[in-house]
Amino acid sequence: MNESAFSQLADQLMIDIEEAVDASGADIDCEANNGVLTLTMEENGTVVIVSRQSAVAQIWVAAKSGGFHFNWQEDKWVCSTTGETLPELMTRVCTEQSSEPVVLKF
Repeated sequence: MNESAFSQLADQLMIDIEEAVDASGADIDCEANNGVLTLTMEENGTVVIVSRQSAVAQIWVAAKSGGFHFNWQEDKWVCSTTGETLPELMTRVCTEQSSEPVVLKF
C-alpha cells in the first residue's frame, strides 16, 4: 500500500474509533493529536493508545495487556499476533481496562 492510501485509511480509522467510543456510551475520553488517539478510561485513568506507523503501513495499539500491530488485510485491520480485527481488540482491551462492558462498532 502506498503512503497516500495508508494515510487516508488511517485518518478515517481515527474518526471511526472516536465515533464508536462516543456511540458506545462508555465513560471513555478520546483525544487525537498528530496521528495518535488516546482513549482514557475516566474512572481509573488507564489509557489505550492507537497510533499510525506510516513507515510500515501499520496501526499500533498499546494497552495494559500489551502492544498490538495491525495490517490492512482483505478490507480490515487484522492483528499480526492475535488475528483479531481492530474493532474486536479495541472492544476487548477497553472492556478489560474499564469496569463496564464496552462494545465498539466501526
